[in-house]
Amino acid sequence: MSGLVLKLGPHERVLINGAVIENGDRRSKLAIMTPNANILRLRDAIHPEEATTPVRRVCYVAQLVLSGDADADDTRQQLLRGIEQLSQVLTDPDSRTLLTQASQAVMAEQHYQVLKCLRGLLPREERLLAAGRA
Repeated sequence: MSGLVLKLGPHERVLINGAVIENGDRRSKLAIMTPNANILRLRDAIHPEEATTPVRRVCYVAQLVLSGDADADDTRQQLLRGIEQLSQVLTDPDSRTLLTQASQAVMAEQHYQVLKCLRGLLPREERLLAAGRA
């Protein structure tokens, strides 16, 4: 099976190309065969009021493209600028790798991958912010 495989729990919702799809009573797998389909798990969605940190704000912009609420061309510079700003703070090798992958995904218009890479930074950001408060 090629393409993206989504594993959905009972009654889990996913946004695919602007349509909200809800799973039935059982766990299931969906194979998304269309390349460049815009997909967002609603359980992973960041709500506007939750976009309060630098990483979450950049994630939110990528999410807007996936949900169809923003155009990829219109957000490209904003995403790249946000990733560049994050790279000035998150300098460890793992973060650098994720940020490089996110930049490459922006240029390739693979916004699902952009969001996936950026979400990998959320635990690091949370630790940094917690250490700053201590």
